[in-house]
Amino acid sequence: MSALLLTTAGLLGALAFFEPCTVATHTLFSVRSHRLPRTRCCAGLLSVWLARSALCIGLLMLIVALAPVPAWGAYVPSVILAAMATVYLVSRFAYLPVPHLEFHRVLPGGDRLADALRLGLTLPACTLPLFAVVAGVAATVDSLALAAAAGFLFATLFTLPMVFASFRGVDSAGRELLARAAKASPYLTAALLVGAALYLLVAALDVTPGTLRAALQEASLLGVGLGFLAGFVFSFNPVSFASIPVVLAYVTRSRGERRAVLLGGAFVAGMIATHVALGIAAALGGDWVQRALGRHWGLLLGPVLILLGLLWPGWLTLRLPWVSLPAKRATGAWGAFLLGIPFTVAVCPFCTPALLVALTASAGIGSVSFGFALLLAFALGRSIPILLGAWSMGWLESLQVLSRHQKAVEIAAGVTLVITGAYLLNEYFFIIRY
Repeated sequence: MSALLLTTAGLLGALAFFEPCTVATHTLFSVRSHRLPRTRCCAGLLSVWLARSALCIGLLMLIVALAPVPAWGAYVPSVILAAMATVYLVSRFAYLPVPHLEFHRVLPGGDRLADALRLGLTLPACTLPLFAVVAGVAATVDSLALAAAAGFLFATLFTLPMVFASFRGVDSAGRELLARAAKASPYLTAALLVGAALYLLVAALDVTPGTLRAALQEASLLGVGLGFLAGFVFSFNPVSFASIPVVLAYVTRSRGERRAVLLGGAFVAGMIATHVALGIAAALGGDWVQRALGRHWGLLLGPVLILLGLLWPGWLTLRLPWVSLPAKRATGAWGAFLLGIPFTVAVCPFCTPALLVALTASAGIGSVSFGFALLLAFALGRSIPILLGAWSMGWLESLQVLSRHQKAVEIAAGVTLVITGAYLLNEYFFIIRY
């Protein structure tokens, strides 16, 4: 729990800088600091950091000292996180009159303090939910020392981007990055909060192949909903992440968010179509479906991915008498769709037991409509991390500031494909057991 508190504090502290109501004021402060002599610049940044650290540490320690350890219950944290995510989404389309918490105003002569101190003693409105999440975890951990450490991490990661911008300056590419980050950060924050809410909900519901099997004794909406949760939670298992870097590598050089989401969506469409086809086939009495879910897929896909990984950055060129294949990657939504079909069953050893349970239920109940709905829900749950990753990669690819590092990105994508291919071969031969 202590590791969760510190990780949450650091992650949300870094995210706080890029929120819309924060990034503008902090960027303006950074631009002004960059024009000052180095000594005055450092003094101003140090003032912001010390004031913010004192504020965050003091607030978290006060909450831990005065508030009783909360008894959250099974579903309350998920409801709170989902409500916060809704607020972030609504704030992109409607103005919410939430004030900044300007703690310098409670100090004698606080309005006459230096700009750096007033900035450090203010919690902007859009960062309040993030700080509230940290405070909730700190109250649950109930440790003054860990609360102090969490406050220090939150304040430090909140201030660090401003330090970087102050020393380096903010050019046109940097302004583009910050502007796009301000537009995207509420969606990213909402996605993180919803993901955490679903993860906690799944933990509370104890979603396992066993519970899924028990819930699928008959066709019901509850079974379909549990199928979605099972697909979601099993896709976030560390061993099941193999499909995510593959689609991320595929959308490399997509040249924009829209193109990346198109390719990622095509990959997901291939997965969904395959899931649904398997569910319908099982409902129609296709006993062969379960036999098709085996690790032998890795023997086919592993060498293909390794070959693609070598071709991608131009490390390998195939020139055969009947075909010339220079170092170019496959392009287009159709290729992404086809790539998603075998990955439905090839790279998810933790998903496969739940998938087998869903197919068994579909075959046992014998309803084509229920088999369709159940496997569709399971596939949609598995698709969430892939779509988020594709969108994130497309957003990064569209930034001009990263264009000069395009070759490094291509190399990283190639290495990712090679490693994933080796992983799939290992799943077949069990060279390395874990």
